[in-house]
Amino acid sequence: MHTHLNRVQTFLAIVELGSFTKAASHLNLSRAMVSLHIKALEAALSTTLLMRNSRVVSLTEAGQSFYNEFKIIVADIDTAFDRVMHGASRVSGTLRISSTSEYGERFILPLIPLFTERYPDIRLCYDFNSSLNDLLGERLDLVIRLGSLADSSFKSRKLADYEIVLVATEKFLARHPLREPQDLNALPWIANSNLQAPAQWVLRDGLGEGIEVNGSRHFESNSSTAIRSMTLSSLGVSVLPVWMVESDIASGRLLRVLPEYSLPSQPISLVFPDTPHLPRKSRVFIDFLMAHLGR
Repeated sequence: MHTHLNRVQTFLAIVELGSFTKAASHLNLSRAMVSLHIKALEAALSTTLLMRNSRVVSLTEAGQSFYNEFKIIVADIDTAFDRVMHGASRVSGTLRISSTSEYGERFILPLIPLFTERYPDIRLCYDFNSSLNDLLGERLDLVIRLGSLADSSFKSRKLADYEIVLVATEKFLARHPLREPQDLNALPWIANSNLQAPAQWVLRDGLGEGIEVNGSRHFESNSSTAIRSMTLSSLGVSVLPVWMVESDIASGRLLRVLPEYSLPSQPISLVFPDTPHLPRKSRVFIDFLMAHLGR
């Protein structure tokens, strides 16, 4: 049982970190030992869990099912060990976290009652749209960031990926017909000012061929809600998370622009101070989010 648990933990680390090498470093194991763990786990299950080549690691259907099942089990085991190791003491303190308002309202806030039921002695302070600079002043313990992270002095853990789409209204597209990706360069964009190059994207066709576009930033906002509102007002094209506009697309309020092309998926990261010891209140919240929202 103990041996299988170690192998399962290795498997989870590979999936969450995206590579055998990163998992080996995280677990303080050699890459060869990580490979042996996966081979032994697959042999015990008589199924293939991971497809790997020199560049990427991906889950098989069985691997995805196994991951969904065991990420919660292992998180519960880790929590149980943590409780025993610290005796009867409970996790306590004030946990200060932040995320964008849109992601927080959709995904984080619905989980807060479950978290506080599990950890009743943790007091939660939730800010919206705080910057990473607030981590430096120790005003925040954890920031949930969407999109690629610039190199920084913080630690981070990838929570999941999300899909993004290029959208506009039918009215806007009637005024600005689009036939190919290069046509986007001449259109007004509603840009996300949180990004370094909010109107520069690489669109990929069904064969994986990429085409770079560089639009004109006529409107900008650091709020996805505001960007969506301006897009619905037919002011321009924008890039928004699928989960934020799926109902608009289903109802026809927004249309996918050049739907035969796709944009790169974006990471969701948990960012926290680079300190020698992560506070237990932060660690249990990270494990909780990984169990309920991971990948």
